[in-house]
Amino acid sequence: MFEVRHLRVLRAVARTGSFSAAARELGCTQPAVSQQMRALEQAAGTPLLVRTGRETRPTEAGEALVRHAAGILAALAAAEEEVAAIAGLRAGRVRLASFPSASAALVPAAVAALREEYPGARVSLVEAGPPRSAEMVGEGECEIALVYRHTGSGAPAADGAFGDPGDGLVVRPLLTERFVGLLPEDHHLARAESVDLGELAEESWIAGCRRCRGHLVRICESAGFAPRIDFTADGSPAVAGLVGAGLGVAVLPESAIGPVRPEGVRTVRITPEAGREVAALTLPDLVRVPVVAAMLDRLSAAARG
Repeated sequence: MFEVRHLRVLRAVARTGSFSAAARELGCTQPAVSQQMRALEQAAGTPLLVRTGRETRPTEAGEALVRHAAGILAALAAAEEEVAAIAGLRAGRVRLASFPSASAALVPAAVAALREEYPGARVSLVEAGPPRSAEMVGEGECEIALVYRHTGSGAPAADGAFGDPGDGLVVRPLLTERFVGLLPEDHHLARAESVDLGELAEESWIAGCRRCRGHLVRICESAGFAPRIDFTADGSPAVAGLVGAGLGVAVLPESAIGPVRPEGVRTVRITPEAGREVAALTLPDLVRVPVVAAMLDRLSAAARG
C-alpha cells in the first residue's frame, strides 16, 4: 500500500533530482528521504529511482507513480478543506502562489478583506511565476495561483501560463492591463503623450525577470530593433529605481508601477501596444471550498480596485 507521505517524498526527489535537495525542500534529513524511498519501492515491488551520475531520476515505474501522485495529493488537499468546511469551522487554509507584482498590487488587499470575514483563515504566500505556479496548483502545492500571459505586440501564441488545456484548471480572469514605458524624468521624450518604441532603439534598456526579458525583446523586435539590455533586475522596484537613476529605459505593466511609486521616473504610453491578462487558477473541486471561493472573490474585488 502506498502512503501519502512517501508519494510527497517521491515527487520532491523527481522534481529536484537528488535526495539531499528533496530533503532541503521538505525540511527533513537525507537519511529520512532514503528510508521513505526504500519503503515505497518495497511497496511497489520495483525500483522507482535510478542514479545517473550526480542526478537521481525516476524509472518508468517511478514516472508513472509521480504522475498519479500529483492528482492524489491535489484531491487529498481538496478533501481536507471541504471536510473542514462541512464541520462548520468557517476557516481553512489557502495557499497562494503569485508573481511579484501581483503579490504587491492584489494580494495584500485581498488577504486583508478575507481575514476581516474569516478571522480564523490561514493564508500563506509563495512567489512563483507562470507556468510553474500553474503546475503547483495541479500538483497540490497550493490552492490558488496568480498568473499572467502577454497579449498584443510580442505575445507568444501559447506559453502555458494558464495551464495546459488538459489540466482541467478553473481560470478566474482578474484584469487586463497595458504595458507602459518608463523614462527618466529628464529624458527628452518624458513629456510625450505616447512614444513609439522605435524612438528608443539606441537607448540603454533595463529588463525584468527572465520571462519579462523575453517579452521585452519580442516587443522591441516588433518595433524593428533589438534592445541593448545593460541591466536586469527581477523586481519592479529595482527596474524603476535604475530608470529613476537615469541608467536606462524600461517597460512594465501598469499594476507593477502603482506599488513602487518611483521617484525620478515618467510613464508614457507606448506603441506598438502590448499588454497582459492576469488570472487566478484553481481546481474545480477547490472552487466548492468556502474559504477558497472567498479568496477568489476578494482577489476579483482587489483587481477591480
